[in-house]
Amino acid sequence: MWELKEPKPVKLVVGILAADERCLAAARESLSFALGRTDLASDIWAFDQTDYYTGQIGPHILRQFASLERLIDPGQLGPIKHRTNALEQQLAAALGTPFPRPVNLDPGIIEPSKLVLATTKNYAHRIYIGDRMYAEVTLVFDKGQWHPLPYTYPDYHRQEYFDFFSQVRTRLVQQLREAGDRRPEAGEASYNLQPPAPSL
Repeated sequence: MWELKEPKPVKLVVGILAADERCLAAARESLSFALGRTDLASDIWAFDQTDYYTGQIGPHILRQFASLERLIDPGQLGPIKHRTNALEQQLAAALGTPFPRPVNLDPGIIEPSKLVLATTKNYAHRIYIGDRMYAEVTLVFDKGQWHPLPYTYPDYHRQEYFDFFSQVRTRLVQQLREAGDRRPEAGEASYNLQPPAPSL
């Protein structure tokens, strides 16, 4: 009854919004350098569900997701969000576009039962996870399907997203089986904080 269990490792996935193909490629390169090798990447889609980011990123925003090969402790989501925020700032300075935020990086974690996204903004459905960061359950996986919730972002209702997240979930389950649910070692949580110079 009083036994506390360590959480199982999870799959880190990062949603990328970018001003163009060059910015998108630079974002992928920086993510691999800072967080580790990616093992799955989605197709590239037009991000046209909202014009919320137009003034920051540009008028023709591209969307892509990438998952990281190495499994992580779910408690690392907040620190990783801080790292991706720093990467955004560094890329904005290096890419030299007319837009203030040519790349937007949204890290999240996939467990077998859900997708959780990190955010800097509090709201009724979000939980504080420490160090000025919050998290929300964005999608639930039940009976073989992904299900959005009443507050889920409109673009996360797309079947293309569900299909990619299912690939990531399948890969996670495979990795957990291969590792025998081995928890990440403490030394495995280190990341590179400085991205490489983007290929311009």
